[in-house]
This record gives sequence, structure tokens and C-alpha cells, in this order.
Amino acid sequence: MEDIYKTIEAFSEGIYTEKRSKFIACAFPVSSEEKVKKILDEHKKKYYDARHICWAYMLGHERKDFRSNDDGEPSGTAGKPILGQINSNELTDILILVIRYFGGTKLGTSGLIVAYREAASLAIQSADIVEKTVDDTITIQFDYEAMNSVMKIMKDTNLKILDQNFDLRCSLKVRIRQSLSQGLINQLNKVEGVSVSYSK
Repeated sequence: MEDIYKTIEAFSEGIYTEKRSKFIACAFPVSSEEKVKKILDEHKKKYYDARHICWAYMLGHERKDFRSNDDGEPSGTAGKPILGQINSNELTDILILVIRYFGGTKLGTSGLIVAYREAASLAIQSADIVEKTVDDTITIQFDYEAMNSVMKIMKDTNLKILDQNFDLRCSLKVRIRQSLSQGLINQLNKVEGVSVSYSK
């Protein structure tokens, strides 16, 4: 299973003009529909005088959760071309909205498709694209006597420790790349007094 995905590091912007119509494309890293909704609400208020605010988003490393919206433009001329740019760059956890100020001349359906596609493309081009791994969170519980063995495995695998507790029964919560998690669990299961479980 592929456990790497591409997203953008931070907000980026691109501006495209055609026949005095101005298309301002804003790209945001997002991880939930709530975040998408919040950004859309904020930008509808900020750009209240714009003719259209069209958008598309893609969520999740499997890239199955996506939506697009033409916001009053002819069907398929705005949201789909924006989503098309997200797809052709293989990005996820991203929202792109394109704010249109009408310049007085109609662009026609093909002109609109080009304009929204180019604006979205410019926002992506100016973004820092990063690769992230799909990670599992694992809770490891162990007896104090097993501490040295467990900590040696931790050191060898260079894990991110999220939480630790060293009482009579010790516990560690760690994050590990999905493709490596089974190997780690196999190693830990060989140590006496250790139990491993997946956590949210």
C-alpha cells in the first residue's frame, strides 16, 4: 500500500486575468471538511463584492474525499477545472478557491474553463509541495523489566514518541510510518511482557 502523499506546506496564491476579469486563486492545506467550511465562510465575507467564489478540495491520503463547486458559473466550467489541477498534481489535503471579479466581457464556457484551470495552476506553482507519510499511532505497554529492550527498539527505529508514562506498568505512544508498523509490532512482540495496540 502506498503510504506517501503530496500536499502543500502553507497558503499560496496565484492571479490570472483575462479580458479584465480577475481570478484570484488561493490554495490552503486542510485536513477536514470543517476547516474547508471555515475558510469558505471567511472568504465569502472577505470577498463579498466578488462575482463568484468557486472551489474544489481533496482530503485524505487515499484521495477519495473530494468536492467542487461552480458557485453560479456555468456547470463544469469552474469547480471541475480547479479539481482537475489538484488531480493532475496528485495533491490531497488541499482546498483551492478562485475568486472572480467580472471585467465586463463574457469569456464563454471554454474561456472560463481555461481561466479557472490556469488560476488554480498558478496557486499550485507558487506553493511548496511536500511529501508526507501515512502514519499509524501505536500504544506500547510493558513491564519495567522490559524497559531496556523496548527503548533499544525505539532508538533503532527512530520513532516519534507522542506520550510516555513510566509507572509500574510503562506505556509509550508512538507514531510510525504505516508500511513500517507491522515490522515494529513483530519486534516488540518478541519481548516478554510487552503488549501493543493501535490507537487513534
